[in-house]
Amino acid sequence: MDATPRREPAFEAESEAYSLFRRGVDFLHEHHPAQAAMLLAQALRLEPGRSSIREALGRAEFALGMHEHAAERFLSVARDAPDNDYAHYALGRCLLALGRREEARGHLRLARALRPQSELYREALSALDQPA
Repeated sequence: MDATPRREPAFEAESEAYSLFRRGVDFLHEHHPAQAAMLLAQALRLEPGRSSIREALGRAEFALGMHEHAAERFLSVARDAPDNDYAHYALGRCLLALGRREEARGHLRLARALRPQSELYREALSALDQPA
């Protein structure tokens, strides 16, 4: 059997996956996470390896209260790119929503260490460190 290298799928401006991704992100910006999730899930089926699609879908799932699904998305992004500060921040927020405070703290600290100038990350970590 010929071991032909697997060709990476295109993610160009004219591709269907890119079009679905852009429309999904637009829905996110317009505060319509259900519509965003639907389009982003379709894009992810076409381009399963794209971190940008997984991250956007995670954002939509988080907004829909689907914290376990969102956590899985952000964890996969963080595994692929351990220096992705936003993936760690978002994963921390998901874990916090799931009641997993200590796991959340670790990811929020990592996000803060990766991008110390972020006020968003500082505030999230400070809020977590406040007594409940």
